[in-house]
Order: sequence, then C-alpha cells, then structure tokens
Amino acid sequence: MKLLTVLVLAFFLCMALCTVLSSQPYKAIFNFGDSLSDTGNYLLTSAPSFPAIGNHPYGETFFKHATGRCSDGQLVVDFTAEAFRVPYLPPYLAPNNGQHYNCDHGVNFAVAGATALSPEFFYQRNIGSSLWTNDSLSAQLGWFKKLKPSLCNIKQECDIYFKKALFQVGERGGNDYNYPFFSGWCIRHVKTLVPLLVEAVSNATNLVVPGNLPIGCPTVYLTIFQNPNKYFYDRDGCLKALNAFSKYHNNELKQSLRKLREKHPHARIIYADYYGGAMPFYRGLTITGSKVF
Repeated sequence: MKLLTVLVLAFFLCMALCTVLSSQPYKAIFNFGDSLSDTGNYLLTSAPSFPAIGNHPYGETFFKHATGRCSDGQLVVDFTAEAFRVPYLPPYLAPNNGQHYNCDHGVNFAVAGATALSPEFFYQRNIGSSLWTNDSLSAQLGWFKKLKPSLCNIKQECDIYFKKALFQVGERGGNDYNYPFFSGWCIRHVKTLVPLLVEAVSNATNLVVPGNLPIGCPTVYLTIFQNPNKYFYDRDGCLKALNAFSKYHNNELKQSLRKLREKHPHARIIYADYYGGAMPFYRGLTITGSKVF
C-alpha cells in the first residue's frame, strides 16, 4: 500500500506538470526545490538529519538501490526528464561539484528540506533549529551561477543554450510553511509569509513554477492538528482551514506569475497545478483497477 501511495502520487503530480508543457524540444533541465525533486543532494550535505533515505527500502523498486531520493521509485523530475528524452538529472553536490559528469543536459540543485526563504529568516524567529538544511533557494541559485560558466561563455552562446533549457522551481513554500506550523504558529501568522514566498522565484526563459500541495490532507498534518469536531474536515477528510491556506498561497503565486509574464514577455512562465493534481489521490480515485486510500 505504501508503494502504491508513492507511485500514484507521483503519477498525479507528473500529470499536473506534463499537461502544461508542449512538445518544446528542451535539451536541458535545471531543477531547484526540496524533497519532492531531490535526486541525492541532501545526503551529500554535511548535515543530514534523516539518513534513512540512503538505505533500503528507498530506491528498491526502480533503481534497485538507494539514490538519495525521498521515494521508493522515481520522482516527478525523473518523469519530466524522460518526457523530454534527457538523462536523469545528476545532483549538483555529487563528487567534484559537477566535474565528473556531463551537465550539458542539466543538473538538479534541489535539496530535501530546503526552503525558499533564507535560513536566517527562520533563525531570527526562533524556529531555525528545526531546519533540515541551510541550502535554501538562494544557495541553490548560487550553485547554478557557479556552474553557468561551464555551460556557455559568450552572451550569444548562452542565449541559444538557455532557450532550449527548462527551469523548474518547485514546490516552493512547502517547507517554509511546515517549519512554522510544526513550531506552533497559527494560520493567521503563517499567512504573513505568503507575500515573501511568492516573490522568492527566479526568472528564466522557460520556467515551471509548481503551486503548493493541499497541506490539509497529509497524515502528518491530520495527526498534529486533529480535531474531534467534524466541521473542521471536508468531504475528503482533509482539514478545510489548511487546504484553504494552500489555495490562498497558490492564488497569490499565480497573480505574481502573471505580473512576471508581463514584465518578461519573452519568457515562457508556466504554473503547474500540484494542488489539483494531488487531490484525486486524496479522494481515493480508482487507478488501474486499484483503490487508493
């Protein structure tokens, strides 16, 4: 059942992403994010607080060994690479910082537990001790800038290369909200972070920005915020207030992306609906004849 859960959720998230992409022949993918797309960076950092992902059963089903992915099989970023026929993205922090592998087809900068906001933001609010990693979005963008000279040199060369590259920045906000929620912040206070988060997105020629998942549905939130009053739950058994918060974040993000498109009309900026893609999983739809609970 756990395996089916992982596979079905990956399927829905992949569908949410792939359906918004055309047949654009991307030659490279650069991914920034957290555990939803980390292909090994977290285990290569100096501060893993969850080393279990480096051992079985992680990775058993598809890769036949643990890869550092927070999954038993493939991640959405793996399916995206397959869709555009590019190799699976190597983690940036692999030995020698990219000197031993060919990064012409892209690199994965995502780190499990990463936030869009800087670690200092959380330490200043006395919730930094709960951070899994200090490698936030700004750190990942710094890695990309460090790598960029090895990809192209002159402006004309870079323009040609990056026009055929897809940038994925997602899912932004998950951990930025997890840490304060799990530290006892109420929804009203966490809402003040939304404007900061929707601004923490870098622009590029081809940019995919996923929205937030329905945080009122995962078991960890249902356990921490359980309530005997059925009024607080929707028909799917999810916490209404937390899902409303996710929708609020996503609406603010979409408005920000609209402004970004107006500012950079040459860029192709895509919103990937992770919320809509994940909800059928939580509603227990029948997939390939199997009931998902």
